[in-house]
Amino acid sequence: MSEQALPQFVEDSRPVAQSRPRASILQMDLYLLAVVGLLCAVGLLMVYSASIDASFLATEDSSTTYFFRRQLFPNLFVGIIALYGLARIDYRIWRRLSPLLMLAIIIALLLVLGYGDERLEARRSLLSGSYQPGEAAKLVVVIYMAAWLASKRQKIRNITYGLIPFTIMVGTVTVLIVLQPDISTAANILATTLTMFFLAGAHWLQLGALTGAALVAGWTISTQFEYAQRRINDHLAAIENLTLANDHVQAAIVAFLDGGLFGVGLGEGRQKYAIPFPHTDSVFAVIGEELGLFGCFIVIALYVLMVIRGFKIAREAPDAFGSLLASGIIIWLVYDALLNIAVMTALVPPTGVPLPFISFGGSTLVAAMAGIGLVLSVSRVTALTPPEERQAAWLPVVAEEKTKPEPQKAVKRPPMVDKRTVKKAQVARQRQRKEELERIRQEPRPESAPVNFDVALDTIDAPSTDAAPQDLAESHEEGTTVDPNSDLSGRDRRGRISRISCG
Repeated sequence: MSEQALPQFVEDSRPVAQSRPRASILQMDLYLLAVVGLLCAVGLLMVYSASIDASFLATEDSSTTYFFRRQLFPNLFVGIIALYGLARIDYRIWRRLSPLLMLAIIIALLLVLGYGDERLEARRSLLSGSYQPGEAAKLVVVIYMAAWLASKRQKIRNITYGLIPFTIMVGTVTVLIVLQPDISTAANILATTLTMFFLAGAHWLQLGALTGAALVAGWTISTQFEYAQRRINDHLAAIENLTLANDHVQAAIVAFLDGGLFGVGLGEGRQKYAIPFPHTDSVFAVIGEELGLFGCFIVIALYVLMVIRGFKIAREAPDAFGSLLASGIIIWLVYDALLNIAVMTALVPPTGVPLPFISFGGSTLVAAMAGIGLVLSVSRVTALTPPEERQAAWLPVVAEEKTKPEPQKAVKRPPMVDKRTVKKAQVARQRQRKEELERIRQEPRPESAPVNFDVALDTIDAPSTDAAPQDLAESHEEGTTVDPNSDLSGRDRRGRISRISCG
């Protein structure tokens, strides 16, 4: 196939020993790990509180902890294993495996359409509802798009290399998910990939065209499905009069109103018996009733901290793939959280989007924990990569080069000196010079001793024993001009003495 159809992945040219550093939990971003741990702890508490009635119904009044135990094991247990395993593996290996992962998820989505479990007029899961390929597709699409965008670099501004392949790849996955139907998951994948496309340097015209096409396609799809059209009509009616909203939205609003500032207490909420699926998609409404606005603020603050730490890891990543991978995973999770909160507060029409790390669900929790494991892997590799190699990794890669270029020696620049320090040094030097000149002027001059002209005359009259008369004669013969006064032993000696005496 041509280069336009398949992405050209650039392999890492660094040595294998350096590209696979040893794992250590201390080399990961412990702040992000702590934030995710707190979100999972809040999720366990709220799943237990919100699923009491659902557990009674599922077990025929024999247990109140059925869904809590399932969330703890196997959901959270498998999620922790996925997080730790992916954090230990060098994330760069997934760059080479991303085409295989993309092919596998497309096959899984096709199997769902043909052999999936049908629940609530939709086919979204396999294996008796224990596995939803749509949740895994969010993570796989982020990995594949990060690898593809990192390999294209500046070529994504070209329509042939950027816009057309992006539309084909993302459109294939979203169409398969829409056919289940699962419009909210398709919308999340589309929004996440568009944001990654923007971060990779796409042109504004491309982003505008893709956004416009997505809006038109979303409106067309929503009008083709009866349940989606009904939800949109109910939401538009609820904007004018909240009493016209469906029972789900009204119960969620009442839960927030009953909760007030600090809530009615953990496990004391009543609206969870009226809200459909309180332990899955509607868990944020239960938080608002039992923990109040203060509890909602804590949950939102944890998501904000997750975004801050995630983008910090993406900014410091040693290569473009790691940066796009970390930012894409964080964007996917925060879009899910924002959509769930917007649904519970009646800002958008109701959709079946779970709250990451908090809502009950094995596929959702495991996929989110696996994504955080990849982000922690990026942070670990970043900590083990020297800063100069991080900068070199962002330079354009020439595919034809077979040998690694020699690293350039760093030029030592003189340290920067403050202008104020230089000015003070100049003023001090000038002051020192002035003081030295003043001291020299004030020193007393030694008085000159009287000159004894007799001694001077005797000294001058004494004949010179060093110069021979022959030398003087030879110099006159050679035509050399000789000062008559310099010959103090000759006939002009008296005139020289007169000048000295008069002087």
